[in-house]
Amino acid sequence: MSLLPLKLLRVTSNTNNLTATLTIISANQASKTAQNIQQIRNNSTTTETTCPHLSLQATTASTTTPTMKTSLISETNSIHSTIEWKEAIPYKEIPGPKPIPILGNTWRMMPIIGQYTIGDVAKISFQLHQQYGRIVRFSGLIGRPDLLFIYDANEIEKCYRNEGPTPFRPSMPSLVKYKSVVRKDFFGDLGGVVGVHGEAWREFRSKVQKPILQLSTVRRYLQPLELITEDFLERCVTLLDENSELPEDFDNEIHKWSLECIGRVALDTRLGCLSSNLSPDSEPQQIIDAAKFALRNVATLELKAPYWRYFPTPTWTKYVKNMNYFVEICLKYIKNTTARLKTEGLSKDGEASLLERVIVKEKDEKIATIMALDLILVGIDTISMAVCSILYQLATRPEEQLKIHEELKRLLPESNTPLTINLLDQMHYLKGFIKEVFRMYSTVIGNGRTLQQDTVICGYRVPKGVGIENLKKKDLFDFTDKFLLKVQAVFPTLVTGNMERYVSDAHAFRPERWLKPHQGGFEGNLHPFASLPYGYGARMCLGRRLADLEMQILLAKLLRNYKLEYNYPPLEYAVTFMYAPEGQLKFKMLKT
Repeated sequence: MSLLPLKLLRVTSNTNNLTATLTIISANQASKTAQNIQQIRNNSTTTETTCPHLSLQATTASTTTPTMKTSLISETNSIHSTIEWKEAIPYKEIPGPKPIPILGNTWRMMPIIGQYTIGDVAKISFQLHQQYGRIVRFSGLIGRPDLLFIYDANEIEKCYRNEGPTPFRPSMPSLVKYKSVVRKDFFGDLGGVVGVHGEAWREFRSKVQKPILQLSTVRRYLQPLELITEDFLERCVTLLDENSELPEDFDNEIHKWSLECIGRVALDTRLGCLSSNLSPDSEPQQIIDAAKFALRNVATLELKAPYWRYFPTPTWTKYVKNMNYFVEICLKYIKNTTARLKTEGLSKDGEASLLERVIVKEKDEKIATIMALDLILVGIDTISMAVCSILYQLATRPEEQLKIHEELKRLLPESNTPLTINLLDQMHYLKGFIKEVFRMYSTVIGNGRTLQQDTVICGYRVPKGVGIENLKKKDLFDFTDKFLLKVQAVFPTLVTGNMERYVSDAHAFRPERWLKPHQGGFEGNLHPFASLPYGYGARMCLGRRLADLEMQILLAKLLRNYKLEYNYPPLEYAVTFMYAPEGQLKFKMLKT
């Protein structure tokens, strides 16, 4: 097919600043486009040629219609995408670890013969970037799709911005199977917001998004969460030994605090997890035990070879039992709230709770139950592990801890000064510290997407995530080679957040980089898509405001009145299911 020597074609109208860029267009395609351009040109009063091949600048267009301009832009973008795809390098040539016959790359995670353990997932992500560059294909994983690691923040931004209103985020296959297969009798078509995609996800999220994200909801829970945190700190004081140190299993206490906070928000109740001397058969202890199992074993289900998909392994059987218990607990407290609404009406303080808003609006206990279940399952691990990481960083960074303490003393002159949203908003350095911990030690090591359209990433053709069983001829384009069509793009925020290319002085811990200049901020490069612990776009973490509120309240109440120290050898970070310090958190807690 003959080609026009067309390198650049730019058409600009002063009414719409229309810009179209075409590269090496086929004669037939260019001819049709040129006719539209010529029509615009004929309706313009001035024309200027600026390109030796062909470049037209039309101004003061008098009769060009918006429809014509929109059509031209759409046509141009379509042609450009087609050309970009054809010129890109085939998917199978993306660099990455080479799989071996039968075992693929799964052997690398196997006991004895493997190179890594589950705890090494973060290390693997860094090593893949160092060895292979800004895009890496990790294929040959038994029972799982290819993992496509993208270490280019600009390409990550492009993926996020082009993902449409219903992004496909692969997450927690074990939870997906539980909801869609094991307990389809309960969930039916209401899958919730975790592990669900497309219109089903959009429809459910639209039912709960507004009440969860409203600022009034955040204000509503400030005082209840502050009371829980005060109870937690009182318990911490009782746990101190003769050296003013907290116990070796202090992370379990943080899990209890997290559970109590989430229960108050999602179920309108105090679960009693902070009570001392709980009997083994008490409800709070059973909830704690179920949460512990989830924390310790979800990583096994999600990251190891998924034998549970084919037959019920012991871990899977216990997982199902624990999930059934969580559903039972959620239903119990939601029915209590429904009964209270019928007899007493809305909360006496005049501000409806999150649960009350959903029940009153949707008039469906099941929707409220599934919302609460998702908040609990996702929140327990992420918030508690994030707090473990933040407290460890505070205890090992006395200068930054002192700055937070001084900020808190200025804002809270008395040790028992009640918190307000206005006061929390002024805790700039405290919030900057949290963000810097998330940048350097992101609890969630990466976000993921399954692309919904064929995309060129880093110069390579990346196919959309079509299951082989649904593959149609038109989806193959020019490909005849055999390769896995189910691809999960991974955006490793833990790595990109530590890359000098996107963050100035990336290896230095500097909370002030998150502050504005008038707040003493650090003026350096910080790519907006390098560190995204809560994700981005339509599938951004639904509970992010409540999570931030819980962590800010805890740090404010703790660091206003106490100093943390850690006087032991440094801890290494590892992945259980989240990325956090591995070892005993024997903090020394001193009254200031």
